Amino acid sequence: QVLLVESGGGLVQAGDSLRLSCAASGRSFSAYDMGWFRQAPGKEREFVAGIRWGAGSTSYADSVKGRFTISRDNAKNTVSLQMNSLKPEDTAVYYCAADLNLRHSAISTFSSGYDYWGQGTQVTVSS
Repeated sequence: QVLLVESGGGLVQAGDSLRLSCAASGRSFSAYDMGWFRQAPGKEREFVAGIRWGAGSTSYADSVKGRFTISRDNAKNTVSLQMNSLKPEDTAVYYCAADLNLRHSAISTFSSGYDYWGQGTQVTVSS
């Protein structure tokens, strides 16, 4: 069992920055791929960023590339999402997720590729 708890959401203005964090419980955190997804009202949940276990290669959605940075601290069992130059279209509930399938050879960009999810944290960007 893996418990994920997000924090750091809030209301900001366009152009501002926010840093989301996700604290994970459970063993072998360093062996999980981790991902951030978001879901805006009336829209499907979409991939934002992911980071591999171990050396931590990363992947980003085109819409956030160059603005968002995902990182992880395996000693603290945390994964973070630094979001800069926020836009109103970034408004959504943000979820972190853990992929425990060691057979995955790359970061999954599909929500079905993840086994555990946090409760989500709201990010609202005003124009």
